[in-house]
Amino acid sequence: MNRTVVLVAIILMALGLAGCQPARDTNLNATATTSPAKETFDPVAIQTEVLNIERDWVKAGETYDVEAIKRIVADDAVLVYPDGTPGTKADEVRIAEAKAITGSGWEMIDPKVTVLSADAAYITGRSSIKDGKYKEPNMAKAIDISGEYRFLDVYARRNGRWQVVASQATKVAVQLPAASPKASVAVSPAPPSPPKASPTATRTP
Repeated sequence: MNRTVVLVAIILMALGLAGCQPARDTNLNATATTSPAKETFDPVAIQTEVLNIERDWVKAGETYDVEAIKRIVADDAVLVYPDGTPGTKADEVRIAEAKAITGSGWEMIDPKVTVLSADAAYITGRSSIKDGKYKEPNMAKAIDISGEYRFLDVYARRNGRWQVVASQATKVAVQLPAASPKASVAVSPAPPSPPKASPTATRTP
């Protein structure tokens, strides 16, 4: 075998061995040093949308709009009513269908939407209702639910749609008049809270 043939064979063997080696990842350093891109969203737009939905929920409770309630409240929503009773979407629908809540002078005060991410936000604020009554068909007497409440509603965006996933309303038990620090104030007991009274009944745009 002449030297030329031997040289060609050696070169071919070297190339074959090189082809068996794993390819070097030229992007290894870039991958290790590059941080994931941050999700971008418009918090102002989310605040506006959530506030509008909150007002729609209040209106739906006031006008007994069952279809709107079904749309706004998530199927797995967890609700806590002013008397501490837990509630569900089914309870919200039942209360609206029974037209269990009536009242006048509905008002939502100082609502504030806090945006957590592109898909999560919550709203807090105060609400009041005048001449508020709660009575379901199986109740012998209506319960007075007039007064002021504080509320916290949590929203999540699922499949591009914002829905209420958690809600809690707490009745403000005592309304203290403006007084000097030395003045003594007599406080009367607060009226009882209704069982399963819809938190939407205490908020209005």
